[in-house]
Amino acid sequence: MNRGQAHTLEAFVAVLLLVSGIIFALQATAVTPLSASTSNQQIENQQRAIAADILAAADSDGSLKEATLCRYPASHNETPRQFVGTDENQTSFVEGGPPSECGGFGPLLNETYDDRGIAYNVRVYTHLESGGMDDVNGSLDHMVDMGSPTDNAVTAGRTVVLYENDTLITDDNVTVAESGLYQDRSATERGQIHAVIEVEVTVWRM
Repeated sequence: MNRGQAHTLEAFVAVLLLVSGIIFALQATAVTPLSASTSNQQIENQQRAIAADILAAADSDGSLKEATLCRYPASHNETPRQFVGTDENQTSFVEGGPPSECGGFGPLLNETYDDRGIAYNVRVYTHLESGGMDDVNGSLDHMVDMGSPTDNAVTAGRTVVLYENDTLITDDNVTVAESGLYQDRSATERGQIHAVIEVEVTVWRM
């Protein structure tokens, strides 16, 4: 009888140690916002959908194109290819989207992401004749540059067509065809189309 009680006690102690070990392991494993999980995947999908909705809304009201045209021409004396409203000697915005003078795209980005611990980059790619995009020879422009995205960053993009007579939003009254910007190698085959560009928003939690 005493031997049976001893075996029972040993089994109970073994189970208790096993459960304690599992509890300790779970407590020692920190679950962070960057941990891979179904929940985080849902968050990433939601962030991608929000970025896509922002681009769609800005494209619908014309402010997406306005933001891409809110630049100084390549021949600008001070900082060539600079977006209007950026700090001196900078070609990109680093603390938020383009100002309201460049249309509603920037304010929409700021209203959505400011004070939420979310950073974002906005890049503008020029399409090539092959249908792809290029980041060589000035075919990639950084509209907003908040840093290097994390591994959990998500991206959404939107295509914008620029016509030769579209005018830059500056005091110079220069058309995009005269600006030296967004040089599309296949533009001569498209008549009045100067370039097909892609505006890409990359979002991540800081």
